[in-house]
Amino acid sequence: MIDFRPAAFFDIDGFSHADLLDPAEPVWAALGKRLSGYLEAWTDWSIHIDLPAGVHLLGDRIAIAPGCSIEPGAVIVGPAILEEGVQIRTGAYIRQNVLLAAGSLVGAHSEVKGSILFPGAKAPHQAYVGDSILGRDVNLGAGTICSNVKNVGREISFSAGGETYHTGLRKFGAILGDGCKTGCNTVLNPGVLMGPGSVTYTNASIRSGFFPAGTLIKVRQTQQTTEMRKLKR
Repeated sequence: MIDFRPAAFFDIDGFSHADLLDPAEPVWAALGKRLSGYLEAWTDWSIHIDLPAGVHLLGDRIAIAPGCSIEPGAVIVGPAILEEGVQIRTGAYIRQNVLLAAGSLVGAHSEVKGSILFPGAKAPHQAYVGDSILGRDVNLGAGTICSNVKNVGREISFSAGGETYHTGLRKFGAILGDGCKTGCNTVLNPGVLMGPGSVTYTNASIRSGFFPAGTLIKVRQTQQTTEMRKLKR
C-alpha cells in the first residue's frame, strides 16, 4: 500500500500552515477548496514592507511579511500569503489562492496559481506552477511546467501500484516532495507525485503517476549531425 499522506512527502515540523495538511488524508486534499477555504478564513492581511513602484497588488487580501523582496513588474492577486523572506522577481504572476512559505522564491516571468510552496522552494525562471505543492528546497529548472488541467476537462486520476487513484480534483498539477529537482523544460502532466529527493532530466515530459523517493527520471535523446548543404543563389 503506497503512503500518500503528507508526511511521506514533506517535513511538516515547524511548517506554520500545517493545519492545511490533514495527516490522515492524501496529500492532494490540501489543494482546491481546502486551500481556498483556508485563505478565506485568514484574517491578518497586513503588508510589512515598502513596495517599489511598478509592483501591482490586485485585491485587498494580500499578506506580505517582513523581509520579503518584490521587484517591479510583479503582479500579486489575492488571496495570497507571502511569509518572511519570500522573493518575487520581475514579471512574476501570483494568481490567487497562493501560499508562499518563508524563503521561497518565484522567479522572473514565472506564474503560480492555487499552490503551496514550502520553505525554500524555488520556481526561479519562466515556470508555471498550477494547483501544486512544492516541498522544502524544491528547485524547478528553467521552463518547468506543472500542468494542472486535462484537455478533456475530467477529474485528475493516476495509476500506481496496480491501482487507480481518483483525486476528486479537476485541477491538480504536481506534488513534489522535499528536495526534488527538475531539469530545464520539464513538463509535469496533471497528477504527478514525486517522492522526496527525486530528480528529472532536462526536457522530460512526465505522465501522471507516482515516483518513489529518490527516483531519477531519465530522458534519452538521439542526436545526428550532418554537413550543411550550400544554398543555391
